[in-house]
Amino acid sequence: MSELNKIALQILSNGKGILAADESTSTMTKRLDTVKVPSNEKNRLLFRQTLFSSSAMKNCIGGVILYDETIRQKTSFGKNIPDLISSSGSITGIKVDTGAKMLAGSNEEKITEGLDGLRERLKDYYKLGARFTKWRGVYSISEKYPSNLSISANANALARYAALVQESGMVPIIEPEVLMEGDHSAKDCFNKTSEVIKKCYDELELHNVDLKGTILKPNMILPGKDSNEKVSNEEIAELTLECLKKNVPSSVPGIAFLSGGQTEVEATANLNQINIKNDTNFIMTYSYGRALQQSALKFWSKDINNIIGTQEIFDHRAKMCTLASQGKWSENLEKS
Repeated sequence: MSELNKIALQILSNGKGILAADESTSTMTKRLDTVKVPSNEKNRLLFRQTLFSSSAMKNCIGGVILYDETIRQKTSFGKNIPDLISSSGSITGIKVDTGAKMLAGSNEEKITEGLDGLRERLKDYYKLGARFTKWRGVYSISEKYPSNLSISANANALARYAALVQESGMVPIIEPEVLMEGDHSAKDCFNKTSEVIKKCYDELELHNVDLKGTILKPNMILPGKDSNEKVSNEEIAELTLECLKKNVPSSVPGIAFLSGGQTEVEATANLNQINIKNDTNFIMTYSYGRALQQSALKFWSKDINNIIGTQEIFDHRAKMCTLASQGKWSENLEKS
């Protein structure tokens, strides 16, 4: 077993998942604005260190993805953030792309940037304590999108990123996200997501990326948020599993789904159903941002010094997600 494969399995095993706390300063400001908390470095740190020092970190969270600001911060009690994360047995990760910009040659699609200077940045992040990374490619979906240009350009960028990350001794998360925006059907999502994932693995193979030392972070197969189509948890699970079985090489150790616009309970219920039906060797778990943090953030905003109460809300959400990653979640447990 390679060192990278060991890291990937440590993050994903035993029902554990990933806390995506890698919101950029501008995204975190939007989140804090919605709950009327001033967005300054002190408040952003306080919310995150509250989550990172909760009891769920030990039992449920295998890895935490950070943003550049956060990985360099010290907690109010003197510990570096990566040291706080590792003290619970969790692994520090870092978002390394610099965001999605308009794709030249396509008016309505985006390409993720950040390859320039990445090798040097990765060395810096490794010294700071990171052992895995994240790069998100985004794909619009409609009758004509994603275009072949978008599918190819983003797959190429993801593969170049992954090769550099493995060279630096870290595990790359491969995140090709087909967005929920639009009125497309679940079947359309299935077809487009299949194209996107297949192209990613063609490029990863071309760039000699060791798939055993990677984690895939895909969207689930869902209808667009403006669609009137009603799809059950069972159908979502079946379509998602079929898509992954057809397009993901068996050497990939695990799949950590993004929540992608689902509510906390929807993301948990769908993950649970996927694991009930999972007939693959892939670990199927979560890499959630809002679907792990939203309730805790709302509670915390009423009194930002109520650390224990905020942690209890977060602990419950993380426990529900971890049960779902083992196919053991239920609505009754959700309410308990």
